[in-house]
Amino acid sequence: MQSTSDVNRFPVFSQLHGTQPASGSSETRLVRPVVSFPQSVPAREAITQIELTLLLSLRGRLKQLQDELAAEESALKTRLEAGAIVEPGDHSAKLKENFRRNVAWKAVVIRLARRLRMDGAAYCARVLASTKATRTLSLEID
Repeated sequence: MQSTSDVNRFPVFSQLHGTQPASGSSETRLVRPVVSFPQSVPAREAITQIELTLLLSLRGRLKQLQDELAAEESALKTRLEAGAIVEPGDHSAKLKENFRRNVAWKAVVIRLARRLRMDGAAYCARVLASTKATRTLSLEID
């Protein structure tokens, strides 16, 4: 039971929530207000034109830097291939040369050779020996 002093402190709430005493009753009840907490859903913030312009500008700058990087790597590879010497210091640069024969078709050829009653592995070895290797150069900088 609530004291009558509580009802006197919150008269508006007791009237709004129907806490007036029933007819013939001398008791007054108090219904305390429900406290509502703010929602935890973040506010939706508009994406500004400045943010979009910045993103497009950064994309353009990235493309520009990638082009500059490719040009610089190409120039260094060309100079190293021509026999340029790297200045002594913290960093070193060298060309790494790889030769590769593209043999992704090997399993298919072995299967087809078996259908034709040929030795698939021997046939692939012969084809691989006659295939010219592809040369790739990569620049390694330490």
